[in-house]
Amino acid sequence: MLDGVQAQDPIIVFDTDCVLCSGIVAFVLAHERDRQLRFAGAWSAEGLALAARHGFSRQDLEETFLLIAGGHVLTRSDAALAILRHMRAPWRWLMALRLVPRPLRDVVYRFVARRRYRWFGRRENCTIVPAGERERFIGVRGRAPGAS
Repeated sequence: MLDGVQAQDPIIVFDTDCVLCSGIVAFVLAHERDRQLRFAGAWSAEGLALAARHGFSRQDLEETFLLIAGGHVLTRSDAALAILRHMRAPWRWLMALRLVPRPLRDVVYRFVARRRYRWFGRRENCTIVPAGERERFIGVRGRAPGAS
């Protein structure tokens, strides 16, 4: 257990300094159906420890986020598709993209990931953590809603 999170809880380890990544977390919070997902800041001691425990380095976290669930780790497009299982319709219907071969999905993923700071920006701890959701976040200081 880590900060009250059970081993079976799915945990997303994400870049808290990436405006796109933080925006995706906000989107997931707004559209999820089951509130099972937990979120860990990639650059926090807890996030780095989770990554290392599963064989991922800080450099790996520069290139992908992780979805840790049931002792397994998914990255890139596989992780994104697995998150869709937790979303309400119509967003979960995007799981049909798993029919696209992984190498092709991951080419698109890497293309966006390499340009995310240039296109969307980078701001230290830009994640907004809603007050009622703090217990779902590990190693994420975040900003209060409305703060700039």
